[in-house]
Amino acid sequence: MIDLILTHQNLFPEAGCDEAGRGCLAGPVVAAAVILDPQKPIAALNDSKQLSAKKREQLREEIQDKALCFGIGIVDHTEIDQINILNASILAMHRALEQLQTQPAFILVDGNRFKPYMQIPHECMVKGDARFASIAAASILAKTERDRIMAELHQGHPHYCWEQNQGYPTPAHRKAIAQFGPSPYHRMTFQLLPLDHQLGLFD
Repeated sequence: MIDLILTHQNLFPEAGCDEAGRGCLAGPVVAAAVILDPQKPIAALNDSKQLSAKKREQLREEIQDKALCFGIGIVDHTEIDQINILNASILAMHRALEQLQTQPAFILVDGNRFKPYMQIPHECMVKGDARFASIAAASILAKTERDRIMAELHQGHPHYCWEQNQGYPTPAHRKAIAQFGPSPYHRMTFQLLPLDHQLGLFD
């Protein structure tokens, strides 16, 4: 297990932010913001992509139990098509920050793009979910919440296999789009199929 940095600087409290679902063809983008409690360490924290689904669920409960506060922000597929995925990802993080019961003194963001939130100082960290505990915690909450949403959507649209691919562009997902067409939850501004298969898809 890697050793994650608890805080980036000494402005307390510090919130970590991350999102899940940016590269998906369907469903929302989901973000989380987490302020960890230094007195309640979570030993097994790691980048959500490096954890099994079972471990993520276990850590989700521990994060929600031990964190000083956390928030979840969601931007659905319709909004994504209206404002583009970059703006939607940042909006989801802002919505997550709005849910925090304690206003952070500093915001640590995974990635390299962000827009200021309430004039609170922030810093972007590429691969921050593998370096900072608060971002890792946010990545786990965002991932598990989005997986839950996609599992629910799967019940009404089982042929897209969202319970397995969560809306990412896997071969099985693209094959189902080619066969059945896009669902009401697909992001219509995304390239749902390779260009040589696009003709006639939306006729």
